[in-house]
Amino acid sequence: MTAVHVDRPPRFAATVRLLHWAMAIMVIAQLVVGALMVTTLDHYHLLRAVHVPLGVAILALVMVRIGNRLVGRTPAPPATMRPVERRAATASEYLLYGLLVIQPLTGWAMLSAGGYPITLFQHLHLPPLLVPEPTAYALLRQSHTMLGYLLFFTFTAHMCAVLFHTLVLRDGLLRRMAPSRTNRARRTGP
Repeated sequence: MTAVHVDRPPRFAATVRLLHWAMAIMVIAQLVVGALMVTTLDHYHLLRAVHVPLGVAILALVMVRIGNRLVGRTPAPPATMRPVERRAATASEYLLYGLLVIQPLTGWAMLSAGGYPITLFQHLHLPPLLVPEPTAYALLRQSHTMLGYLLFFTFTAHMCAVLFHTLVLRDGLLRRMAPSRTNRARRTGP
């Protein structure tokens, strides 16, 4: 038997893929917890005890991702992507990065302006970003909610674009970020 070489799309580095999927899981969890926080009061304090440290973890991880992105190389996009699609993909990626930085900072500032402690774990607290101020708290709370919706829609658009490329165009876009090899060399008989 001889191995037939199958062209594989260029892939992101393993560390980039690991950071990407860790962030995806964390963002989905955070969006679910955030939605539950505004729809139920029964477990609000428990949900907030998850929401705050998860937001800080997302902020820390996105800073690592941004640093990694600045020093790392990205694989070329599939040939099926037109220039306008490439620009849209890049813009949406920057929007996601921006939202993943500003959203936790807005939550941190909101809790500070509300005079609430920013508890990460038991006695581990973050320092307040602002002095307690009811007007700032109300504005930041509204901003945090609106940014949450924007993050949800941007994240959903990102997933829809990936699904379109994967299921409709079948151009191997998802393989670039797949956690493991999904396109192994095929063997053919004599």
